[in-house]
Amino acid sequence: MGLSRLAALHGVATSYSPSPDVTVSVPDDTVIAVLAALGVDAGTPADVRKCLAAAESRSRLLPPTVVVWAGEPLPPALAGLPPGSTVTVEPEPSDLPGHPAGRPPAPLSMRARAAAPAEPVASGEPASEAVPAPEAAPAPGAAPVGAMTPPGDETAAAPATGGSAPAPATGGSAPAWWIPPPHGVHRIHVRTPDNRRATATLVAAPPRLPQPPEGTHGFLVQLYSLLSARSWGMGDLGDLADLAAWAGRSVGSGFVQVNPLHAAVPGKPTDPSPYRPSSRRFPDPVHLHVESIPEYGHVRDRAALDDLRQDAAALSEAVLNKGALIDRDAVWELKRQALELVAQVPLTPGRRADYCDFLAEQGQALEDHALWCALAEVHGPDWHTWPQALRAPRSPGTARARSELLDRVDFHCRLAWLTAGQLAAAQRAAEDAGMGVGIVHDLAVGVHPAGADTWSQQEAFAHGMSVGAPPDAFNARGQDWGLPPWRPDVLAATGYAAYRGLLRGLLAHAGALRIDHVMGLFRLWWVPEGRPPTDGTYVAYDAEAMLAVLVLEAHRAGTSVVGEDLGTVAPGVREALARRGVLGTSVLWFERDWEGGGRPLAPEEWRRDCLATATTHDLPSTAARLTGDHVTLRHRLGLLTRSLEEELTADLTDTAEWLALLARLRMLPEGDGDEEAAVRAVHRFLRRTPARMTGVWLPDTVGDRRPQNLPGTWDQYPNWRLPIADPEGHPVTLEEITASPRLHGLMEVLRPRKPHTAPPGERRP
Repeated sequence: MGLSRLAALHGVATSYSPSPDVTVSVPDDTVIAVLAALGVDAGTPADVRKCLAAAESRSRLLPPTVVVWAGEPLPPALAGLPPGSTVTVEPEPSDLPGHPAGRPPAPLSMRARAAAPAEPVASGEPASEAVPAPEAAPAPGAAPVGAMTPPGDETAAAPATGGSAPAPATGGSAPAWWIPPPHGVHRIHVRTPDNRRATATLVAAPPRLPQPPEGTHGFLVQLYSLLSARSWGMGDLGDLADLAAWAGRSVGSGFVQVNPLHAAVPGKPTDPSPYRPSSRRFPDPVHLHVESIPEYGHVRDRAALDDLRQDAAALSEAVLNKGALIDRDAVWELKRQALELVAQVPLTPGRRADYCDFLAEQGQALEDHALWCALAEVHGPDWHTWPQALRAPRSPGTARARSELLDRVDFHCRLAWLTAGQLAAAQRAAEDAGMGVGIVHDLAVGVHPAGADTWSQQEAFAHGMSVGAPPDAFNARGQDWGLPPWRPDVLAATGYAAYRGLLRGLLAHAGALRIDHVMGLFRLWWVPEGRPPTDGTYVAYDAEAMLAVLVLEAHRAGTSVVGEDLGTVAPGVREALARRGVLGTSVLWFERDWEGGGRPLAPEEWRRDCLATATTHDLPSTAARLTGDHVTLRHRLGLLTRSLEEELTADLTDTAEWLALLARLRMLPEGDGDEEAAVRAVHRFLRRTPARMTGVWLPDTVGDRRPQNLPGTWDQYPNWRLPIADPEGHPVTLEEITASPRLHGLMEVLRPRKPHTAPPGERRP
């Protein structure tokens, strides 16, 4: 009982429910290991009693981070302050136009008053009472870490589920004494009448995210797979800008969604998965279109560049015409050599000023990332194996290495700047083409344990733990993704600084953001190192704070957010996300009446606030789904849990139910047996749903049957290394895709009835 109570105080589940009628107990050894990763020693019963007594005796006036939503009631942490408490909010520095340069915003001072016991009545007293700031304001700084129950959410650490959604908004507004601060991340200081003091981070967020235009459609693509005639062996940011410009102008698309473009861990071979990066904060320069860099044209050694371009052309030729897989390492080696030459060209005064501004904006985070890249060149990509003196980013040895490797640090800083510039150019190309959203970037759920983020932010990660998924009906062994999780206590104590910086970097050049496994804002399945995924448990995060930071940063950037909410989702999570304007993801084949007979949902029964699509990067293409090719592929790789005949029968039955619905709705006039027509019918159905966004998997437009990723495989299948191909498996280029009659026939289904833009002579001035 003591261990369960201690675990609950720190948001660690001691049981979980894979289905409504099943409860599974978590092994005590797992709970003890997870608590240890959170800095809590529960190794013996005496340790448990000691830590429990300390946790239960700890009295906090404020939690480390407090959330207030504009126009909504205050959280209990503020609403329950003793009457007469002095509250001072120090707003963060404003970068809004018109704010006096060099002058911080004035503090907001107020005094808490008792809540009215009934309906508000005239009392003759002023609605708010400004008071002078305390004579000795509490020193700013992170408050000590306490129990992991988020403010206003007493069920967040419920052991039965490992976490729950925040309580629904109840309406109303803040009390009269509260002076709403501007949207932002501020410091709040409280002093009670009996002279207790507390300081915390205050996140003041708008109530909802910006929303995309109604009924917009766009393409979903893994960028590396999109080779053009000018690519260096894999798709790049130049290809992305070109696709966006064409899609917006020619077929009326409103967005292009890509895979995570995060920086990868270098290696031989490099992990090809874009969902296991070195850093989520900075992009990977392997995506650069080298010829578009302004300094490229001024490189003196033209012969060396010509040789590199010939080698790059040979790489592309091998992928497009000789059956070779995309070789990220070979591509990077050629681009790195070219970028070394480009870096020797002096920047013009204007370019130098822009680079200096970028360095100032990114600050310590970029310097740490670039230093990790430089150290990895010397000592290898796993910082755990580096000399002991270099394993901490603030050690004296690391400081010396920083000075010794200054040129390499600058080189990697410049690559980050160049990549950010091409990301911005891609978004501008999308906007110039009339896209209502533009580029939708993807946020991976975590990072590689040996990468730059875990080195530079070591205190923020739970070392010895890995994120995964519990056993379920589709995977009885559970999953271990090999990604160390963020510590929720450290995030809260630091005001979610790492999370805020990550979001700002991603949103800077995005039209929208997709969040992989968005349920991770609420809870994550932690697996202790060396143990099977079945021995994991859920750890709760402060969903109110995670959502508030997300809504705040997306609001500042003017971007919408799509959450990937497929799979096991705790009760209330989808509702909490929808309340804040986070769109969900609805995949056609999974949209059934699961609480009834399991029939396919009619289009009008689909949810409105979602991205509707026929498939994703982890699922079969639509052609493979319709033909059953995905079943035979899994059979060849030994991934089936039943006989091939049983799997094919079940798959055929599932597909037939959907085709029958399409026929009843008169969306399949061509009848049975026409695969291309069936793909069009599927998208005709998606277009009829109320979904705000409709996504078309780009390989579907040319009949590609191969999945980009086959979960459950490693070297058995070429995950993340396949170019887009036609039905026979022959790779096709961007130029061939955009000219494909099959693509244009499919896009006619989604084309808006009205012209996308007026002719130039008819546009308003």
